[in-house]
Amino acid sequence: MMRVDYYDDSAAPKANTIVPAAWAIIPDAEGRILLQQRQEDDLWSLPGGAMELGESITQTLQREVKEETGLDVVPEYLVGVYSDPRHVIAFDHGEVRQQFSLCFACRIVGGSLQLSPESHDLRFFSPSELSHLPMHRSSLLRIEDYQRYDGRPVIR
Repeated sequence: MMRVDYYDDSAAPKANTIVPAAWAIIPDAEGRILLQQRQEDDLWSLPGGAMELGESITQTLQREVKEETGLDVVPEYLVGVYSDPRHVIAFDHGEVRQQFSLCFACRIVGGSLQLSPESHDLRFFSPSELSHLPMHRSSLLRIEDYQRYDGRPVIR
């Protein structure tokens, strides 16, 4: 399934659905952040995705991270709530989602890094490397919010 993220783009299609989602910021012992290079658009992104019926947001987070990275994680704190209607995600089957997601800082508790069918690559990056990566604005915003975290989640 192909997708296109639009952020504050007057050419973006109008949203026709809202799907809750969870995203993970997973640092290693050196403070580098885990990113995946997604098959669908070749951009680097945080692991995460859409909530399924019958799941809690924690279960969504843990399932998506396990599927996409092979790692078992636990959320440590909420980095932010992201619901900006100027950010929509268009899928090739006609669905256009208005963003509604929660981003959590997570700790690795098990598993091992494994590529999924959704990714070209998985790597930990230092903060100085992030500005050089092809990445959607929404992922970069979450990482910046994580880096500036002051004990209170941001609400955007």
